Amino acid sequence: MRSLPAGDPGIPDSRSAVRFLVWLANRSRPTLVTGVLLGVVWMVAQALAPAAIGKAIDTGLTARDPRALVTWGSVLLGLGVVQAVAGVLRHRCAVYNWLAAAYRTVQLTVGAANRLGATLPRRVAAGEVVSIGTSDIGQIGSAMEILARGSGAVVALVTITVILLTASLPLGLVVVLGVPVLMATVGLLIRPLHRRQRAYRDQESRLTTRVGDIVRGLRVLRGVGGEQMLAAGYRTESQALRAEGVRVARVDSLLAAVQILLPGLFLALVTWLGARFALRGEISAGQLVAFYGYTAFLVTPLRTITETIDQLTRGHVAARRVVDLLRQAPELTDPAHPVPLPAGPGELVDPASGLVVRPGRVTALVAAEPADAVAITDRLGRYVDSDVTLHGVPLRDLALATVRERILVADNDAHLFTGVLRAELDPHDAADDAAITAALTAASATDIVAALPDGLDSLVAERGREFSGGQQQRLRLARALVADPEILLLVEPTSAVDAHTEARIAARLGAARSGRTTLVCTSSPLVLGRADHVVFVEDGKVVAEGRHEELSSTEPRYAATVSRGES
Repeated sequence: MRSLPAGDPGIPDSRSAVRFLVWLANRSRPTLVTGVLLGVVWMVAQALAPAAIGKAIDTGLTARDPRALVTWGSVLLGLGVVQAVAGVLRHRCAVYNWLAAAYRTVQLTVGAANRLGATLPRRVAAGEVVSIGTSDIGQIGSAMEILARGSGAVVALVTITVILLTASLPLGLVVVLGVPVLMATVGLLIRPLHRRQRAYRDQESRLTTRVGDIVRGLRVLRGVGGEQMLAAGYRTESQALRAEGVRVARVDSLLAAVQILLPGLFLALVTWLGARFALRGEISAGQLVAFYGYTAFLVTPLRTITETIDQLTRGHVAARRVVDLLRQAPELTDPAHPVPLPAGPGELVDPASGLVVRPGRVTALVAAEPADAVAITDRLGRYVDSDVTLHGVPLRDLALATVRERILVADNDAHLFTGVLRAELDPHDAADDAAITAALTAASATDIVAALPDGLDSLVAERGREFSGGQQQRLRLARALVADPEILLLVEPTSAVDAHTEARIAARLGAARSGRTTLVCTSSPLVLGRADHVVFVEDGKVVAEGRHEELSSTEPRYAATVSRGES
């Protein structure tokens, strides 16, 4: 794949989920290694406790030696202290590793979204991005967190096996042969669980995307009576997702049951064999107690190893999703050698349509088909590749950052984000209150702010849902005016407001953009009558231009289009 998002020079050219997980582990190597070492100490301290108990019984209680009893009791206490301290520190490292992996994934995902820009919604469904942010980061974090406990479990298992082989070869062989059988049995369930988790995750992403579409179009659905039909479709897909979740849970519950049942049977077998050896005098009472303790303890590392496999599997599924997103390349990239752009205003020219946007003027664009206006603004704003020039320099030869700095496209697909209204209107914190107030006045939005309890310091909810459609449109226009770009392209900025508000905006827009270049895509006579120059486009080509009054009387096609907009 292409290089992952910039911002961290250590990001590799990843091609797989495994490499991505390894990269995340390397980024947290100090705490990850420390956590693994502490996990080993923590688990081995638990594994050695039965040995200390067995020695205390054989050399202390059976031999009636108080000194030996105190000695081995102190050893057991020391192991407990080591276990407690190592356990606390291991947990701190594990939490840090979880957070580091999860939020580094968030940073990469957000960076990829910013890098893709307008390409993102065309390449990746919204539900997919939401699922990454709500589900996958947790799975990836858990995959990093489990490594410390999993490593400790493996070392503890090896330690107990060596002790058992040294003390009793038959019992040691039972452990050596039994553990692989247990792990193989668990492994049989991991693969189908992996497949079902992946299918569930895909279906969940599709349903999340559908939910977003339904919520965004709820007003329209209610208007045309399609609410019940969409609700029925969603209900059907939701039930299918529930059924898929039940299938995942069935395998998951079976895995959980096997994690308890098989180690339990293993514990019973070793205890029974140990008791027979003790009765024959082949092992001492202390060794029998120790063997029971070892076997009982084996339940913990065996379950931890199984959990490690499960979490790593889930993390791999999640990492594949993240890597698929990071693989996406933007449709537009910076040229190898960007050309400098002359300072000051210049003509913005679209050869494909014949449109020339002259500097320092408010130009209105009327299109017989609204889609043509959108296509033209996409080209002028360099959201698609084209032959558009500024100052005679092709936009494709400029750095994208330069284009975005000089040209701003404000359309009705823009969002209001959660946060303080002041920061929403001025995200770069570059304007003072006077500039913000002037922009609100030009957008006829001062009444919106005045009605809020804390004015500009009020909190905006997600997508600005507390505002009506017309209020959102006016606030978006105010935000564009606060940005004060050299060239501002407005797409239907007054389509959702009433005629009186539209008239005020039309009267104030020219003054607010004095000395700047502005293109307004609209068919509103109120706005067209205030424009310095009007351009009419049909079939994607400029067919007439002039003043609104002139075109209304001399160009029937223009008059028909504007009359339709007026009605």
